[in-house]
Amino acid sequence: MARSKEFDPDAALRSALELFWRRGYEATSMTDLVEHLGVGRASIYATFGNKHELYLKALDRYQQARNPQLLRELSQPGPALPAVRAVVRRFATEAATEGRRLSGCFVTNTAAELAPHDTAAARRVEHNWDHLETLLHSALVRAQAQGELPADRTPLALARMLLVLMQGLRVVGKASADPARVQDAAEQALTLLD
Repeated sequence: MARSKEFDPDAALRSALELFWRRGYEATSMTDLVEHLGVGRASIYATFGNKHELYLKALDRYQQARNPQLLRELSQPGPALPAVRAVVRRFATEAATEGRRLSGCFVTNTAAELAPHDTAAARRVEHNWDHLETLLHSALVRAQAQGELPADRTPLALARMLLVLMQGLRVVGKASADPARVQDAAEQALTLLD
């Protein structure tokens, strides 16, 4: 008879996500994970695989939690530009808020720390960015069709600019204690939608 797990794998994954998000991949050891999760090393390996596999599962969990929220925000019926502006402003606010500022965005952190040399992490980052770009592009196409966005604007180029801006807000917000830096950048970029 198979022995049941003595811990909640979902809770352990959430806890690992929190630790990796706060400390990063390299700065988190297996010993740190054992202590933070309150789960034995053998149980972590048996349930999640090695540290790298656990990190990727945590990254997947993060994206599963964040992506539906963005979809709801950017695909709601009615005018589309207010939703796009609200999402960009939310990213800027989160980047400048003390509690969120220091941890940054888990995807952006992964892009900076692992993506240059880790193909599995890079694929996940790229998938996340493709998803966000598609959501922004769809909202901007809808805005243009509804007469909210001038006809001479290119929705795909604007979506890409906003994606890069939003990721940059996360990086600068994490490193800068001046909230005006990210807020001003976001507002300036949003003038391109007028």
